[in-house]
Amino acid sequence: MPLDADGKPMVIPPMKNLRDNMQEIIDSAAEGGVEYLVCANTPINTMEDINSSIVVLNKTDEACKKAGLRFAYHNHDAEFHAVDGKIPYQLFLDQTTMKMELDLAWAIKGGQDPVELFNKNPGRFPLWHVKDLDSTRETIMPVGSGTINFKKIFAASETAGLKYYFIEHDMPKDPWESITKSIAVLKQLAPSK
Repeated sequence: MPLDADGKPMVIPPMKNLRDNMQEIIDSAAEGGVEYLVCANTPINTMEDINSSIVVLNKTDEACKKAGLRFAYHNHDAEFHAVDGKIPYQLFLDQTTMKMELDLAWAIKGGQDPVELFNKNPGRFPLWHVKDLDSTRETIMPVGSGTINFKKIFAASETAGLKYYFIEHDMPKDPWESITKSIAVLKQLAPSK
């Protein structure tokens, strides 16, 4: 258990969520001057979960617009696995107007081609998470060290509506080496954002 500065166990408050704390979260984000509020996870295990999530995501998107924020959803690979024959991510695209923060590696691990997503949904992807994967799609690597064709993906950045991209590497052995390699590769491929 983590300890505070006095050596006492830290009490971590419950995590806020959009279903129960939407307006509070939006107000805090607006007060902080952020441009985008991003939802990083929502229940998708059943169709009931997905439908309830779509309601919350749509309400949040509308409330964000009223507050002068932009709202986006961040994927993992689970959103691309069928639930009762339907792909949650496609339902999000079809039944919401929110923007997407596409995690390129997780989309590819989920069997998707990011460029096809961009072409079918132009302008919906202003935010990207950029990391690479090995050929088994199990090991995260510095950008340019794995198997993802970033040249093809970044060539479609205008269609996607790309505004910002973020280098990401979950738990690298050497964070500085990973970020240095990733930045060097992206300087060659990516538009300045």
